[in-house]
Amino acid sequence: MEQILAEVQHLFGWLQTELFKVGETSITYGSIFRVVMILIVTYIFSRILQNGLRRIASYRKSMAQSSVYALTRITHYVVMVVGALIAVASIGIDLTKFAIFASALGVGVGFGLQNLISNFTAGIMLLFEKTLKVGDFVELESGVTGEVKEINIRSTIITTNDNIDIIVPNSEFVAGRVTNWTMRDTIRRIKIGFGVAYGTDKELVRKAVLEAAERVPHTLDDGSHRPPQVWLTEFGDSSLNFELVVWLKPEAVNRPSAVKAAFMWEIHTSLEEYDIEIPFPQRDLHIRSWNDDAKVHTEAVSKPKAKKQNSPAKSKPRPENDAADEL
Repeated sequence: MEQILAEVQHLFGWLQTELFKVGETSITYGSIFRVVMILIVTYIFSRILQNGLRRIASYRKSMAQSSVYALTRITHYVVMVVGALIAVASIGIDLTKFAIFASALGVGVGFGLQNLISNFTAGIMLLFEKTLKVGDFVELESGVTGEVKEINIRSTIITTNDNIDIIVPNSEFVAGRVTNWTMRDTIRRIKIGFGVAYGTDKELVRKAVLEAAERVPHTLDDGSHRPPQVWLTEFGDSSLNFELVVWLKPEAVNRPSAVKAAFMWEIHTSLEEYDIEIPFPQRDLHIRSWNDDAKVHTEAVSKPKAKKQNSPAKSKPRPENDAADEL
């Protein structure tokens, strides 16, 4: 028996080989192996704890998914920090001395890793403030738009409507201006601009455009908000400029480009059905002088007026609106 123990001790004796010293503490292969094992166990424990929190939250429907996500991320960070301290203490390093060393090292590293520390701090702030949650549809000052998929320790992952993942540093959410389209409510109003020729009956324009809004499936029509409206917003150089003001359904808020395209398509279809002219830009040319040998021919140009009629001409079927089926 003693021989077996001696062989085992000889076999694993290399674990006691000293690599270097931290103060008066010797660091060996065995101590490094112990630290790695503690960190692995800590990570596994953290994953189990996170899964347990998610399971508890699934039974309590009152907890929002964003709150559960923030709770699990903060729990993971706390458990990993505690595990790291335990791992360091297990090899005999005095944590008080280590704290002094870490503070001195932190000052030097802080200057070199200022952006990293800034992003880490911003990530913690986002998790606690809840101004940005997983599932929110945001628009950054840099022009990036998309849905928040993950809020990590250094960066946040945003997925655009083209299914492109963009990694944004957390500090950009804190230092810059962020438009959160779904922070408190998912019902939003948009304005779609268009223009018609001067002389067009405004009531006919309103009738045609409201019919177009009814055909778009993104229009909110549950009576909780005002119905679609048509506003005359500007007397342009070549046209009367209107806006279709409409409230959107919650599922349409995350698709601004497709929603605008769907309304523009139907507006154009309705204007064509009612023979309402969409004018081209016009400019008046005044000739102050010309060559006497040149012959100037002028013609009286009469601009055709829009036909006023009470019912649309349905001589041809409406074209299919692909943007309306985007959702």
